[in-house]
Amino acid sequence: MRLNWLGCVAALASAPALAQDVDCANAEVQVEMTYCAEQDWLAADADLNAAYGVARDLMQGIDADLEASQRGAADYLRDGQRAWVTFRDATCAAEGYTMHGGSAEPMVIYGCRARLTAQRTADLEAMAEEY
Repeated sequence: MRLNWLGCVAALASAPALAQDVDCANAEVQVEMTYCAEQDWLAADADLNAAYGVARDLMQGIDADLEASQRGAADYLRDGQRAWVTFRDATCAAEGYTMHGGSAEPMVIYGCRARLTAQRTADLEAMAEEY
């Protein structure tokens, strides 16, 4: 047990060094591919947060033009986004089961999250363009 714990500590300590050395265009080993999939997801998540902010501002603007009893656009967007995050996480956990217990499972989950997050970003951007 102690050796496993020490191995985890050593792996975590080397993670920042790994980030500097990984060429995601040519990742070959699982740890690199998983790292790159995570980076793709983090970038997609940043894009999603920006698109959500634009859509939220738009919905708040719609609400501002309505009587108080008629408002709800921003709340529905927030609730929809929260439900979507739950959907994304559950869907990607299920997709991860294609490699369940294997070293590629996190990579599959990150890839799924990046893909679904990019789709949601496009949906939010389209919503903002339509109004």
